[in-house]
Amino acid sequence: MARKPTKRTEFVLFDVIYEDGSQRSNRRVPGDALGGLDGDEPARAIIEQQDREIAEKSGQIPLQIKSIQRAGAKVPEKEWKRR
Repeated sequence: MARKPTKRTEFVLFDVIYEDGSQRSNRRVPGDALGGLDGDEPARAIIEQQDREIAEKSGQIPLQIKSIQRAGAKVPEKEWKRR
């Protein structure tokens, strides 16, 4: 007998740039949390929550996010330099 297909959760990947200039790539955010009128803005709150949990476990303070963008998104070069 065939197995029932499991629910597949899709994720959207984001590149995150922090205030100190460091970058983290491919941060995962559930796809169902995005979309609607807010666009990708809910991703910032989700990533900030992930950062707080990571910082708590490592004993460090969480970094402040400067900007986020979807991984693989094309950004004009002059805008990238401002980040």
